[in-house]
Amino acid sequence: MATKGLVMYLITGFSLAVLSVYFINNHSINVGPVVLSSSASNVLQNSSGPDSKVWPELRFSWRIVLATIIGFLGSACGTVGGVGGGGIFVPMLTLIVGFDTKSAAAISKCMIMGASASSVWYNLRVPHPWREVPIIDYDLALVFQPMLMLGITLGVALSVVFPYWLITILIIVLFLGTSSRSFFKGIEMWKEETILKKQIAEQQETFVNTRGELLINTEYESLVPKEEKTVLQIMRDNLNVKRFLVLILVWISFLLLQVFKNNLKACTPLYWLLNLLQLPVALAVFGYECVKLYKESKKRRKAGNPESICEAAIEWTITNLAFCALCGILGGTVGGLLGSGGGFVLGPLLLEIGVIPQVASATATFVMMFSSSLSVVEFYLLKRFPIPHALYLMTVSILAGFWGQFFIRKLITILRRASIIVFILSGVIFASALTMGAIGAEKSIRMINNHEFMGFLDFCTSQ
Repeated sequence: MATKGLVMYLITGFSLAVLSVYFINNHSINVGPVVLSSSASNVLQNSSGPDSKVWPELRFSWRIVLATIIGFLGSACGTVGGVGGGGIFVPMLTLIVGFDTKSAAAISKCMIMGASASSVWYNLRVPHPWREVPIIDYDLALVFQPMLMLGITLGVALSVVFPYWLITILIIVLFLGTSSRSFFKGIEMWKEETILKKQIAEQQETFVNTRGELLINTEYESLVPKEEKTVLQIMRDNLNVKRFLVLILVWISFLLLQVFKNNLKACTPLYWLLNLLQLPVALAVFGYECVKLYKESKKRRKAGNPESICEAAIEWTITNLAFCALCGILGGTVGGLLGSGGGFVLGPLLLEIGVIPQVASATATFVMMFSSSLSVVEFYLLKRFPIPHALYLMTVSILAGFWGQFFIRKLITILRRASIIVFILSGVIFASALTMGAIGAEKSIRMINNHEFMGFLDFCTSQ
């Protein structure tokens, strides 16, 4: 499936899902509304109201043990793949631990923040595989982070408007498409790596010198020894302070707007004004970076310089920049709907535009660290999650993020196959599609049972 094919698949799937809402609302069989008496309505609202919080007690049990194992593996694989793991955390917290959906999404953000922060710390200590540039692509981070935050705001708004079954279908359609595309991308990279390894092996096995003598298994050491960098030097090279400060300023701007907005009554003029103020903040940073990439790319094309400006192996035309903006908003929207960091779109997208897996993983987790931490601060101010559970699961994710990066990087070095990252990414997204399907089915059954319960409760209270 090519990139255009994937885009057409997503557009078709989303269109059919949205149209199904209109069809169901206008052609469903009307069996008559269920009118509750006041006592029945109060009982139901107190038992399973939409805003009710379900916070289980943090104590040792098989549930917390299973959640720890799933959280550790999900965080380790999610950060390596650059997708975070929110599609695994939310169903785990809902179905296994027993949280309500909103609280599960908030704790999921805490786990993603912890895992991505420890992963970024590890990546700052790792050099680029073969270039003297940072392993984190700050140009791509400045392109995607503002759009990602805009999308999160849109996703939170849509989560109130869209029914839960529609959100589940949209996310499953997206996850199946991106996981399939990533899997085929991984197969292509695996084949290319196999060919490259064979060529290197053949070159190392036989060499012929100038006199025609055959040399077997000869290895030549460089006449000038390569200077080994210390960890501190690598961190200094990987950290672009100027770009990092710009990202922090964007983060602070969005945070202040969100905090002020949460203290206002919904749908008031000032409420909408603060919402709209996010647009110029995001577009200013995005536009500045786009102009820079476009001018530099055009300049290099005219000069005949084939070297890419950043890690992405594409020409920064207006069409490609608009496509990246759309994907950034889509990733943020999914993050707002699901409670993830947006990496389920950003990770596969970076691979699609030619970024090597190591840099794609490092850049995606770097961007997710900002987007998830923004949500965590907001959820904390709104008291949307219990502190003990959040601290415990975030600690698990911090350890998993660091050691997951450590073991996978070692495995890549030994096997010389960076495609492992792509397969992990594809597997995490596909597993998220399965778990989202499970939680969607469970929620649908609960809604059906609640509907039957409302009728039964009304009958009992009317007697």
